[in-house]
Amino acid sequence: MSHPRSLSHPKTSAASATPARRRVSRAGACAGALLASVTTLFSLGALHAAPAVAAPAPGGQAHAAPAVHAAPQPQSKARVTAAVLNLDGPSRTPLLYGEDTPYDTASIIKVDILAALLLQAQDEGRHLTAQERALAEPMIRKSDNAAANALWREIGMAPGLEAANKRLGLTSTKGGPGAKWGLTRTTASDQIRLLLSVFDNAGASKTGSPLNQESRTYIRTLMSQVVGEQAWGVSAASGARYELKNGWLQRTTSGLWDVNSVGRITVHGHRCLVAVLSDGSASMTDGVSLVERAARQAVAATTGT
Repeated sequence: MSHPRSLSHPKTSAASATPARRRVSRAGACAGALLASVTTLFSLGALHAAPAVAAPAPGGQAHAAPAVHAAPQPQSKARVTAAVLNLDGPSRTPLLYGEDTPYDTASIIKVDILAALLLQAQDEGRHLTAQERALAEPMIRKSDNAAANALWREIGMAPGLEAANKRLGLTSTKGGPGAKWGLTRTTASDQIRLLLSVFDNAGASKTGSPLNQESRTYIRTLMSQVVGEQAWGVSAASGARYELKNGWLQRTTSGLWDVNSVGRITVHGHRCLVAVLSDGSASMTDGVSLVERAARQAVAATTGT
């Protein structure tokens, strides 16, 4: 992995103490060589608080069920981009490894859907209803697609998502067509904008996030409770504490995999926001391996650990 150059500046999130969680076995036991490696460091533009977006699996859903009519390409060329922001550093300037180009979001969009829902509820001067919570919680903790379908419709699908993202400061996230929330496109820098709006210690006063403290705490709490079998990804670079959301999707057109992971981790006393996006892997295992290797290398380069 190439060494970082200094970049520009983002903004977004608030940190909260979450109980230490035991690392669970990750879904990505690596087999074979990685299909791609983290490449040159690129500068980021100024980031403003914003949410994220993810992609559905075949048939409009967000996780990966095997594609039925697509044969994987044996000579696929995977690509990956990682963005890291050290919340304990002197600035809000993240480091970016790889090209900051759009990727399918897969299920990481579920964080963005929840942020949009909470923002709409705030505008109406209310809390989430019991039914909304009954959908939001499995959507984040278990990556439930049916719940995401319902809340995607409730927020107004892509137009509703993009209206919320404009207020949150995302600049490069485009909602998926129709019911296909999983085909939303986003960049690693936009994911850092989203994470900052949720995790920055200074909160709205510094980040300008329209999400209030209650909304930010709710998102952080659910991201700290992701079920064990989905706790891979950026957690590979972490100590005992992390909050995350992963996304994975096998594209029916190519048979290749999108694998993404975003969240906040703590490593050697450093609290970092990390977003790793990838596509083009021949298998989910390869994609998870690629994402975890990129996360470890990017975090180590950013924190000097």
